Amino acid sequence: MRALVPDQQGSVEIADVEEPIETPGATLIDVRAFSPNRGETFLMSSPLDGWRPGKDVAGVISTAGGHFPLGTRVVAHTPSHGWAERALVPEAAVAVLPESVSFDIAAALPLAGLTALRLLQTAGSLVGRTLLITGASGGVGHYVVELAVAAGAEVTAVTASLERGARLRELGASIVTDVEQAPGSFDVAMESVGGLSLPAVRRKVRPDGLIIWFGQASLQPPTLDFFDWVGGGAGAPIVQFHYQRTPTQDGRDLRTLVRLTDTDRLHPEIGSTLPWERTADVIAAIRGRSLRGNAVLTITAASSKESTHEVH
Repeated sequence: MRALVPDQQGSVEIADVEEPIETPGATLIDVRAFSPNRGETFLMSSPLDGWRPGKDVAGVISTAGGHFPLGTRVVAHTPSHGWAERALVPEAAVAVLPESVSFDIAAALPLAGLTALRLLQTAGSLVGRTLLITGASGGVGHYVVELAVAAGAEVTAVTASLERGARLRELGASIVTDVEQAPGSFDVAMESVGGLSLPAVRRKVRPDGLIIWFGQASLQPPTLDFFDWVGGGAGAPIVQFHYQRTPTQDGRDLRTLVRLTDTDRLHPEIGSTLPWERTADVIAAIRGRSLRGNAVLTITAASSKESTHEVH
């Protein structure tokens, strides 16, 4: 079968690989669409031997006799190897798709959606609270904003430009292009940029608030000043967050995301839908931060019911 493999130059290329070997507790999916994530693009710079990218996939079950009937439409979150014509995924990390949710939309749900859902679970009740989120124009940010606003939060989103924040504004967030522009102090902050962003965010959060640190997209480590902690001026605790859970929890939370999408309460922001031959272009767009929301790649033209958008 064909799959996308690291090209040893920081990107990927299509190559022939061996078929997945079925194992107990796993099911085989004929992949119709997948969605790259920023973290995967970092791993391509120095890939481990045998590693292939691919965490977020949607398609149809091609294993007979498993937990899911043959031909069932599903979305899944798998550790790797998903950017291929077929992918072997843990059965526990699979959710069934209703006909109303296309493969393209579903492929954008797993990592970004799971991250957003679990960030909000970490934050606790947001009714009547103020929330600041940085790096908000990606897939995670769009999910966080929509879910947090629906939960009763007043959200301020930090994006690289007002244009990149346009959809977030439609979802109910206030948009700023620099942390220092964010008005007032906040009950909760979600920080994913790193560098100078984390200390700036900390100065914007109430001493009795909470900062959830969930990424470092700039690849620049943050520097915290000891004297910022003196006198109670910026005393909010910082909680380090990682989205990973067990496959069983992945399946449960994926079912939640599918249900919210099916009932028109969650709307994945897809900035690009292209055939998988264009994956290298999408990776470059993700690295260049020119893509808003999620990107989706389709393996067969017939699998996509969404319109195709060019990567800018």
